[in-house]
Amino acid sequence: MPTLRLALCQVNPTVGDLAGNSGLVRDWTRRAADAGAQIVAFPEMMLTGYPVEDLVFRRSFVAASKAALQRLAADLDADGLGALPVLVGYLDADGPPQVSGDAEPGRGARNAAALLHHGRIVATYFKHHLPNYGVFDEDRYFLPGDALSVVRVGGVDVALTICEDLWQAGGPFAAARQAGVGLVLCVNGSPYELNKDDVRLPLVQRRAAEAGAMIAYVNMVGGQDELVFEGDSMIVAPDGELLARAPQFVEHLLVHDVELPPAGEPGAPEQVLADGMRVVRAEAGDIPPAPTGPAVTGGTIAPVADEAEVWQALVLGLRDYVNKNRFPSVVLGLSGGIDSAVVAALAVDALGPDRVVGVSLPSQHSSEHSREDAADLAKRTGLDYRVEPIQPMVDTFLANMSLSGVSVENLQARVRGVILMALSNQEGHLVLTTGNKSELAVGYSTLYGDSVGGFNPVKDVWKTLVWRLAKWRNADAARRGETPPIPENSIGKPPSAELSPGQLDSDTLPDYDVLDPILIGYVDGDLGRDGLVASGHDPAVVDRVLRMVDTAEYKRRQSAPGAKISMKAFGRDRRLPITNRWREDG
Repeated sequence: MPTLRLALCQVNPTVGDLAGNSGLVRDWTRRAADAGAQIVAFPEMMLTGYPVEDLVFRRSFVAASKAALQRLAADLDADGLGALPVLVGYLDADGPPQVSGDAEPGRGARNAAALLHHGRIVATYFKHHLPNYGVFDEDRYFLPGDALSVVRVGGVDVALTICEDLWQAGGPFAAARQAGVGLVLCVNGSPYELNKDDVRLPLVQRRAAEAGAMIAYVNMVGGQDELVFEGDSMIVAPDGELLARAPQFVEHLLVHDVELPPAGEPGAPEQVLADGMRVVRAEAGDIPPAPTGPAVTGGTIAPVADEAEVWQALVLGLRDYVNKNRFPSVVLGLSGGIDSAVVAALAVDALGPDRVVGVSLPSQHSSEHSREDAADLAKRTGLDYRVEPIQPMVDTFLANMSLSGVSVENLQARVRGVILMALSNQEGHLVLTTGNKSELAVGYSTLYGDSVGGFNPVKDVWKTLVWRLAKWRNADAARRGETPPIPENSIGKPPSAELSPGQLDSDTLPDYDVLDPILIGYVDGDLGRDGLVASGHDPAVVDRVLRMVDTAEYKRRQSAPGAKISMKAFGRDRRLPITNRWREDG
């Protein structure tokens, strides 16, 4: 049987950076060629980055994407790489964008992939299944393709597919079986969720069985606004055997030799097969010769603990948000509590201590141990540590305004926000806010106070998971012989905003061990009141929590973006009206 050396380029593109992304393709294609590859694949919409959202509606952007693809084909050829077939995702269109109102029926923007060879576009594939759930709005942007592209490469028939095509039965993979292909290349922009890697492998195995072919799955890596892409590229045999799998959260070149069935007699240039899909055939022609010597295997990566996976996702999401938006550094308030400690540790891991400023903002209610814990964290991590007492500014306000109770508490939080934003304006830092998902869910925050900031690394992290992450990070540091970054006192003490004498979170909220399971059921699982009570939660507590969640929508709508790690993050995943009289508790 023919042997092909596959190269899957798990790389980190940037939305809108056509020149930079083209440069990545050229650089990694060179690496693949140096490794003896005979066919190379890059992720979904590699040239434009993904998702491009409403950039789709700018005709200039669509035109630039198509022109960049043509230039890339010529540049690869000029680089001496033209003989190597390269599959690249990009934005195409066979008519004006749909939003213009004058699009021809069946014509519009396309989520596309093209196989480049000898300076030309050998084949083009338009994504067939368009996701329209969770973070995806592809029905808004694209029209579906109705043709499966099959390209003969090195004596093997190779089908081209894109991401969601893999997640739906039928369509391209059923057509691939009928077309008799030996290999399906699937390019992906599949965002991270905790344990999604456990779902992805069985899914690829099902599609391999459906297609009766080997599947090479390449996914992008990197952060894009709220989304994090973790890679996890893989190659799976028709019988479901996992042949190779790339690591998560890092750029990686996965090179693997695969034995594939030879192509049969040439089929008709076009034929109609499964689900009404047309099969369009093409041929790549001469490719680099098969390498001599022992077979190359890409290896497989052992799974890691959930906390390690989430930590890597949060670090990558923060790093790319800061770097891709060209912020030199970040600043955050250090209270001595668990949330700010975890955010500080994440920031140091993502950017290094020289790019992180931590500011202690004590008031008259700040305990001595909280101040000491903030200073201890700074010493452990090496970040730039400063102290800016807020009490003189609070006293000035109180001398000129008659405030009491919660108003004074909120005033303190807002003075802290003003100081952090002033440092941002003066020194160019991005302000990180530190409210966890549990607080965000119930509105336990002060608008324009502790919620102030341009990015929130723990926005999608439940409070109970914040504690688990802190413990894991410290244990991981100890295992490697390093100083644990988070003070044990920050982990062990009862959480408090310290805005009034003796204040604790439990004065206002149920204990987090009680609160989080209710929130997870209501927010992530869409359980109603009856379902939550049937699950064993106290009806009175459920009613109280649901009221807090429902009335805090206006706060969430104004919150900073943050990396998505769960099945349903606030923002793209969960879109509820602010003005809304429906209540689960009646």
